[in-house]
Amino acid sequence: MRGKIFGYIRVSTQEQNIERQLIALEPFKIPDKNLYIDTQSGKDFNRPAYRKLIQRLRRDDLLIIKAIDRLGRNYKDIIEQWRYITSKKGADIKVLDMPLLDTTYYKDLLGTFISDLALQVLSFTAQSERDLLRQRQAEGIIAAKTRGIVFGRTPLALPANFPELFLRWRKGELSTNEITTLCGVSRSTLYHKTKTLRSSE
Repeated sequence: MRGKIFGYIRVSTQEQNIERQLIALEPFKIPDKNLYIDTQSGKDFNRPAYRKLIQRLRRDDLLIIKAIDRLGRNYKDIIEQWRYITSKKGADIKVLDMPLLDTTYYKDLLGTFISDLALQVLSFTAQSERDLLRQRQAEGIIAAKTRGIVFGRTPLALPANFPELFLRWRKGELSTNEITTLCGVSRSTLYHKTKTLRSSE
């Protein structure tokens, strides 16, 4: 008799919608208590929901995911986790976007070979896409900087008489509240600016 059915969903940020993955898993009638969702990067498997899921998986259970990149992004780690779940845990995995990655269908030696081969190709593709995205982002930042685009917040401008105010503050003639009000900055900005000023003295 088959064990329990589990589902795993992962999105990288709070802004991403899990609806598409939920709809894909809906036909399998997975109980809410067996559905695990992480809002976290897939760079590794140190995710709270995933760790709880792995602890609950038993022999003959079935884990369903929509796509292999929902499991993870790192090629070697995906292979390692796949083998841990299927070999050590004795559970099955079904990847909905790739029918070849369904261990419930392939129990013989040829089926295992086909499944492992497909897994390695797809895992490699997932990691390659991730690496390519990083490369494009880095190239985009370099190109933007070349055009003079500045990243990050614009530094707050201090009044022209800040050195004079700073000396008065250091002598105790001005309180911290007074100097921050006169300069229009927060305490943390004031301390950062004064630290820079002191180091240049």
